[in-house]
Amino acid sequence: MSKFRELVIGTTVLTALGVAPAFAEKMGLGRAALPEEVAAWDLDVSPDGTGLPVGSGSVEDGEMTFSENCAACHGEFAEGVDNWPKLAGGMGTLDHADPLKTIGSYWPHLSTAFDYVNRSMPFGNAQSLEPDQVYAIVAYLLYSNDLVEDDFVLSNENFTEVVLPNAEGFIVDDRDTVELPLFTQEPCMENCKDSVEITMHAANLDVTPGDAADDAEPAAAAEETMAEPEAPATEEAAAEEATTEEATPVEAAAAGVSDDADVIAAGEAVFKKCKACHKVGEGAKNATGPMLNGVIGRHAGAVDGFKYSNQMLEAGEGGLVWTPENISAYLKDPKGFVPKNRMAFAGLKKDDDIAAVIAYIAANGG
Repeated sequence: MSKFRELVIGTTVLTALGVAPAFAEKMGLGRAALPEEVAAWDLDVSPDGTGLPVGSGSVEDGEMTFSENCAACHGEFAEGVDNWPKLAGGMGTLDHADPLKTIGSYWPHLSTAFDYVNRSMPFGNAQSLEPDQVYAIVAYLLYSNDLVEDDFVLSNENFTEVVLPNAEGFIVDDRDTVELPLFTQEPCMENCKDSVEITMHAANLDVTPGDAADDAEPAAAAEETMAEPEAPATEEAAAEEATTEEATPVEAAAAGVSDDADVIAAGEAVFKKCKACHKVGEGAKNATGPMLNGVIGRHAGAVDGFKYSNQMLEAGEGGLVWTPENISAYLKDPKGFVPKNRMAFAGLKKDDDIAAVIAYIAANGG
């Protein structure tokens, strides 16, 4: 082997071992990195705010920036597209068999979100965002997880004041003392349990064919789960039902569409969550979702020129009319009210927001 080849290989090995700078200085190879060169690579942000650039961004600006740079993969509402990650939702699912891990449900530190967006996003064009744009996107993600209000502005000055819900949900990694011993002892090869019980058939998971007895129970459960809500047969029946049962907060809020100016103004702010897909008012046209002019009192699936899901068309054919009460129930839980419809929005959580956005839609031609 030539001396040059030995030198190259030796340099590579020493570089991997982390001793390249000292070796390079001794051998007269290269030079120490300049402070500005180190700074260009030193992008990490710590939970205590160390490494944060100076800047700020609002939820409102973040919605636009997110739509332009992130929504193609993560959805307009951070709900995820196809197999791209969901960035919002999942509250209370960490103890489920299939938890949804998002910024709001799982991540302990906001710096993780900022650092990742700043370092690696948008996909295919990493580090193209200005600090203010990163702050705005992270603010919008907080809003999408119902952690801040729509007028929130995130900056390097208030960054550490934001505490995520799962901040105390992590524990010290003690696997070396707890789990490792379990996997280093002699394995049990026979009579390891007193009894073995079958807890589920593969047919329940739809991965193998089964006999009629296997399929009957899951099929019945699926049919019951996917059944659409039954609508009252007549308006008289609906009125009678409303008088015999105590109204829910949503029903009470939507009993009559408000014409109060303050409520309508509040609805305009809430409608920002809707306007990426729906248009209402003068000149409104179909977009990702159908236009909402004339929606109150209209049958479901009835806007000309819009391609509805089969489920929404069937609901309309079955007599579903967009009364204020039905709109309220739909906005509360879109997938629950019309199962398998195409609207990706998870729903509005606050009854006041639901009533306000209905008032705004009604006041603008809805």
